[in-house]
Amino acid sequence: MSQADLVLRSTRVITPEGVRAASVAVSGGTITDVLPHDAPVPEGARLEDVGDHVVLPGLVDTHVHVNDPGRTEWEGFWTATRAAAAGGITTLVDMPLNSLPPTTTVENLRVKQRVAADKAHVDVGFWGGALPDNVKDLRPLHEAGVFGFKAFLSPSGVDEFPHLDQEQLARSLAEIAAFDGLLIVHAEDPHHLAAAPQQGGPRYADFLASRPRDAEDTAVAALIAQAKRFDARVHVLHLSSGDALPLIAEARAQGVRLTVETCPHYLTLTAEEVPDGASEFKCCPPIREAANQDLLWQALADGVIDCVVTDHSPSTADLKTDDFATAWGGIAGLQLSLAAMWTAARERGHGLEDIVRWMSANTSRLVGLQARKGAVAPGHDADFAVLAPDETFTVDPAGLQHRNRVTAYAGKTLYGVVKSTWLRGERIVADGAFTDPKGQLLTRTP
Repeated sequence: MSQADLVLRSTRVITPEGVRAASVAVSGGTITDVLPHDAPVPEGARLEDVGDHVVLPGLVDTHVHVNDPGRTEWEGFWTATRAAAAGGITTLVDMPLNSLPPTTTVENLRVKQRVAADKAHVDVGFWGGALPDNVKDLRPLHEAGVFGFKAFLSPSGVDEFPHLDQEQLARSLAEIAAFDGLLIVHAEDPHHLAAAPQQGGPRYADFLASRPRDAEDTAVAALIAQAKRFDARVHVLHLSSGDALPLIAEARAQGVRLTVETCPHYLTLTAEEVPDGASEFKCCPPIREAANQDLLWQALADGVIDCVVTDHSPSTADLKTDDFATAWGGIAGLQLSLAAMWTAARERGHGLEDIVRWMSANTSRLVGLQARKGAVAPGHDADFAVLAPDETFTVDPAGLQHRNRVTAYAGKTLYGVVKSTWLRGERIVADGAFTDPKGQLLTRTP
C-alpha cells in the first residue's frame, strides 16, 4: 500500500471501473490508492470502516445561486455550503447573478471571493456573467479563473443582470470563442414568452402556459446556430423541454460543441402534482408534465443530457407568494438533490453509478475539474459522500441548512441518507454535526 494517513473502507465503493469492495488510501488530502477491501492498513494510518454504506465521490454541483454578498437574506456562503455538505456535495460553482455586485468584472469577482473565503464548508468556484455591455471584461474574468460565463436570452428577473439579444449574444460568443471559453445559457426565447398568455394568479396551469416549451425550443435552436457560427463551446442550462432533445441530439451528431444539464426538480416533480398557490414549486423554465419528464429521463440514459445540477435559487419566504406570476422563481434543493435523484432513479432502474456520472463525473468535466474531482481514483481529491442508499427519511423543512427553509419536497419520503461527507480526507459533516469551514476557493485550470 502507498503512503497513507487515512484508509476509508467499504464493501461498496463506486469507482470509475464500477462498484467494488475496497480500501481507499488517502495521503495529504489526495487519494493515493484504491485497494482490495482486506488490504493491510499502513502503520500510522487511521482506518475508517463504513461497513456496507456506499462510498461515492463527493458531488459537484455546477449551478448554485449563493446570492452573497448583497442578498444574503436570501442565502449566503455559510448556509449554502452547509446545505451542500449535508447533502453529499463537496464542490459547487456559484452563479454570477442575484448577488450584489454580480460577477461581471474582475473587481466584482474579487469581492465575492473575499466574502466566501472564510465561510465555505465545501470547495467553491465561480462563473462569470456575460452582459450586453461587458464584452471587454470577459477575457480578464477568464484569466482571473472563472469557469465560464452565464448569459440569459430572456429577462433574468433582476435588473442588474440584463439578457442578451441575438446580436449581443453573437458579440459575447465571438469573444469567448476566441479564448476557447465556455458560455452557459438560460435558453428561453423572450418573444415566445411575451406572446404566451400571462394570466397571473394562483393556478399552476396558468403559470405553465406562460412559459411554453416552444420558448425553450426556439432559444436552443438559436443557440445551436450561434455555436456553429463561431465553433464555440456552449452549455444549455436547466433544460426542461423534452421537445428540444432532437435538436440537441442532431447538433451534437454534427459536431457542435454542446452540453446540456437538467435538474432534480424536472426529474422528480411533475406539473400534475403542483398544488395551486404552491409557489415553492415555481422555477423558470417550469416543472412540466409527467410525459415530458419521461423524455428527460430517456435523454439522460442515452447521454443526450450530460448532467444533473440543482439550480439552487432560494429567496426569502415572503417572496414566495401564492401568485405564480409575481412569486420568486427558484427552487432550493442543495441538501436534498442526491436523495431526490436517487429516489427517482432507483424506481426507473438506474444505479448509483448513474447518479455519480450525472452529478459528479460529468459536472466535474464540464468545468475542467475532472483531474481532481468526480471520481474515487488515485490522484483525485479525497472528497467522499458516504450514503445509506436503502434508508429513508421524511423531509422536514426545519432540518434544512439553507437560510430560508422553503422546499418543494416538504413531507416527501426519500431514499438515501448521507451518513458523512468528506473533503480532502477530512470529515466535514457526520450525522448532522459540522466542522468549521474547510472549503477552498477554486479557479479554472489553465
